[in-house]
Amino acid sequence: MPHRFIISGGGTGGHIFPAIAIANTIKQREPEADILFVGAKGKMEMEKVPAAGYKIVGLNISGIRRSLSLSNLLVPIKLLNALSQAFKILRDFKPDVVVGVGGFASGALVFAASVKGIPTLIQEQNSFPGVTNRILSRRVKAICVAYPDMEKHFPKAKLVITGNPVRSEIYASKPEQGASRAHFGLSADRFTVLAVGGSLGARSINEAMAKNISQFASHNIQIIWQTGKGHLSQAEAAVDAASKDRVCVQEFIARMDLAYAAADVVVSRAGAIAVSELCVVKKPCILVPYPFAAEDHQTSNAKVLSHVKAAVLLPDHEVREKLGDSVLNLKNDENLRIEMSANIGKLAKPDAANRITDEVFKLIPSKA
Repeated sequence: MPHRFIISGGGTGGHIFPAIAIANTIKQREPEADILFVGAKGKMEMEKVPAAGYKIVGLNISGIRRSLSLSNLLVPIKLLNALSQAFKILRDFKPDVVVGVGGFASGALVFAASVKGIPTLIQEQNSFPGVTNRILSRRVKAICVAYPDMEKHFPKAKLVITGNPVRSEIYASKPEQGASRAHFGLSADRFTVLAVGGSLGARSINEAMAKNISQFASHNIQIIWQTGKGHLSQAEAAVDAASKDRVCVQEFIARMDLAYAAADVVVSRAGAIAVSELCVVKKPCILVPYPFAAEDHQTSNAKVLSHVKAAVLLPDHEVREKLGDSVLNLKNDENLRIEMSANIGKLAKPDAANRITDEVFKLIPSKA
């Protein structure tokens, strides 16, 4: 009889894309496996998961707003309702193993599964875990992490360092640099910077790029710039005539494998999956952590890399003034770029999805 798995969580691409990667790897191991996703109604997983070919059920759950809000009064009621829904899903689907990838839906579903004695595993993407996974860590059977020294947050006996799953095209594709630059309409032989702030964009990075466009052009630097949703027109307006043939501005880059291959240096937020992809492609990078991320986990992620000279950490409040000089410092120091590339590559774990799936299959109860 095929095994049955529930993968729960979402809210951001940093949770959803690893979850889909885990599901894909389970399917490679056991094509007949039955996989159900459980997310939060109204969140992006309700669109992204079906697009990847999987079934998903949404819980009516949300977190506490950091600002004062009357909606916070409804959180306990929503949580109880979500737990009730979670127990019903478990009763109807009867999974062999439940996997949580973070987020409020993950909390409710994994907690309910642990109460029912169903084997559970959580995957923590960041170097500083969120509240949900810290609470769940006391109840689950295994905890898959991407960073060392996580025993200060989780029970050491349950920890397995697996890395974060990244999109298969990032590590499977080996595009040539010149052809990748041509894909974006750029010269094959100019120093190239990729600036990306996530699918929703990063205001500070966008403003810093706009401020430095002319300076970059004067130093023979060309740019691939993902602005994020709603920021394209402002970015296009910042590109002057002298820079036009040296800048490719897009709201969203579909072929990130080509964008990484084209780049000499990457400017990025420090979300867990972005960092994991940068490790796999071995790119020198300037990390600009989003300062309002939960528990400031992006700064923690960036510090892990900067401490081993694998990245430059540039605080968000400094990026507008210092990004230009930071890029030029890397352009002018090839030896430093080579060293950073080697150091960040040492942190890569391209087989993370397989490692996590190993741990999932270990938890399947014996039928004997």
